[in-house]
Amino acid sequence: MNSARSWKIVRERDPRFDGAFVYAVRSTGIYCRPTCPSRRPRRHQVEFYPLPELAERAGFRACLRCRPTEAKAADRRIELVRDLCRRLDGDPESRPSLAELGRAAGLSPFHLQRLFKQVVSITPRQYAETRRIERFKAHLKRGSNVTDALYEAGYGSSSRLYEGASAKLGMTPATYRAGGKGARIAYTIVESPLGRLLVAATERGLCGVSLGDRARPLEEFLRGEYPEAAIRRDDAAVAPFVAPVMAALEGKAPAGHALDRLLPLDIRATAFQWRVYEALRRIPAGSTRSYSAVARSLGMPKGARAVARACATNNVAVVIPCHRVVRENGDLGGYRWGLERKQAILDRERRSAKSS
Repeated sequence: MNSARSWKIVRERDPRFDGAFVYAVRSTGIYCRPTCPSRRPRRHQVEFYPLPELAERAGFRACLRCRPTEAKAADRRIELVRDLCRRLDGDPESRPSLAELGRAAGLSPFHLQRLFKQVVSITPRQYAETRRIERFKAHLKRGSNVTDALYEAGYGSSSRLYEGASAKLGMTPATYRAGGKGARIAYTIVESPLGRLLVAATERGLCGVSLGDRARPLEEFLRGEYPEAAIRRDDAAVAPFVAPVMAALEGKAPAGHALDRLLPLDIRATAFQWRVYEALRRIPAGSTRSYSAVARSLGMPKGARAVARACATNNVAVVIPCHRVVRENGDLGGYRWGLERKQAILDRERRSAKSS
């Protein structure tokens, strides 16, 4: 439906098209049904969207008078796409495949993707990714740090975000966040069995351990965590920290789970996060515990999600062994540095435990 026809329907408040689309008003930031009884805006202030979800994605709020989100779509196909959008929006951590979405909609993956793209103009995968980056930005603007925002937005690892952060955000995550003011941080990047390894430290202790395929995203992640700190590369200054971390990655660290007790740490954590980290340190190398089991050990039987979030805010990979926490069904769950690395670290620890 072209914009001229849509505007005619809005001016006439034609009830036949209630639910067929919504119109949004730039001057008020609100979107409405075509039949909304409110005063009509000037045409140049109006934009049209096939779904309420797309109007919200563009930053508009639902009208409290006509309640456009409650309107039943005039076309069954549009209602079906709306249901899919709700499904994709419902759980940030869920990444249903086209086949799964197709089964839910009663369509083949091919027909589902074609219908979704006809209505929304992008594929389900593109829609889900756009929504994740919008959630990420919203959390950062509300004051969350980069790691918290990354987790809350539904990213299972930092690599998905940081490989193309500038293109997705229009600016780097560091621009959104303030932190580390006055800190002096030295870092180094070396080759490891699991790709590039960044190790960073302040005068007080280790403050960052991260893994990746390329140096630049790792450096960007560090600066995103501490955007106001004085950060410099200094291989010699950080060298004492590298060997123990490298040994852990190779499955050769003595006592495995006690590695963090051998290294001074300088990380920011709440009292609850430290409780979680203490629980993780009690998990033997090569073993795993579920998020729920860790929560129960802390006296929080319903705290699995809070435990997962604490794991996601762990800035020192391997040293605090959040890789030893998995889902209840045994699935690996999330990991900031990628699930393949999580599995590889566990495998190395298990081999080392068997040989000792």
